[in-house]
Amino acid sequence: MERKPKITVVGSINMDLVTITNQMPQIGETLLGKQFQMNPGGKGANQAVAAARLGADVSLIGCVGTDRFGQEILEHLSNEGIDVSNVEPVTDQTATATITVYDTDNSIIVVPAANYHVTAAFVESKREAIANSDVLLVQLEILLEGVQKAVEIAKENGVTVILNPAPIQELPEELIQQVDYLTPNEHEQMELMRQHSGNIGDKLIVTKGSQGLSIRQDGHELNIPAYKVEVVDTTGAGDSFNGGLAVALSRGMSLKAACEYGNAVAALSTTKLGAQSGMPTSEEVAQFIQGGKN
Repeated sequence: MERKPKITVVGSINMDLVTITNQMPQIGETLLGKQFQMNPGGKGANQAVAAARLGADVSLIGCVGTDRFGQEILEHLSNEGIDVSNVEPVTDQTATATITVYDTDNSIIVVPAANYHVTAAFVESKREAIANSDVLLVQLEILLEGVQKAVEIAKENGVTVILNPAPIQELPEELIQQVDYLTPNEHEQMELMRQHSGNIGDKLIVTKGSQGLSIRQDGHELNIPAYKVEVVDTTGAGDSFNGGLAVALSRGMSLKAACEYGNAVAALSTTKLGAQSGMPTSEEVAQFIQGGKN
């Protein structure tokens, strides 16, 4: 029996509070909304679910609150087959993203809360989980010191590191040099290139939505087209790609093949509503690729 890829995700865990409206409220205005949903989210949790659905052995490192949201999220992640023994309830509220959706526009307020308890010391206490991984997957919705410590531990133990630099911020040169792969979108890529004039091109996997993505190979930029699908909801597509990329790389695929696999995972995720709810299984991805819908 083939060994499952071991992937550790260090990152954010949110409860998304989504209100769908007929118009955006103005300051001081009260409106009647159309629909309300509560969905587990956060880039860390999303990417963990994506990788777990694809058959990886996934450990998530992060913090939730001691509130009801925290309990619900832990139960949900456990049901997805994710090891949450390194997710700790802290004396604080679970992070929330309050999202107002009107037509194709949205406005979002994120309260980091428990996510900002993922300190360097906290991550150091989870050293063993990171050291025993094939791939470490990190983003920037937790404290930067927590990200840096996770990457440091990974590099000390020969673990491949994928950094999804979102939301973009000023990043130390040392961190950039330690990372194996950076997965920015086009806006984040421009900001990274502004910050770091050194040669980071060979680390970049730039996601471009419906235009696919680009990588550098043998000194040349290689464009990998997106799969053509009937798009229902693009929420979580980037997280699906990162989860798929991590699983594919941990299975020994070439960078190009791993990116194509991630592309397929992302494409399938857009054919259903919701971020985590739309993420496909490895069987669904295999059937999709076999169908040659590129």
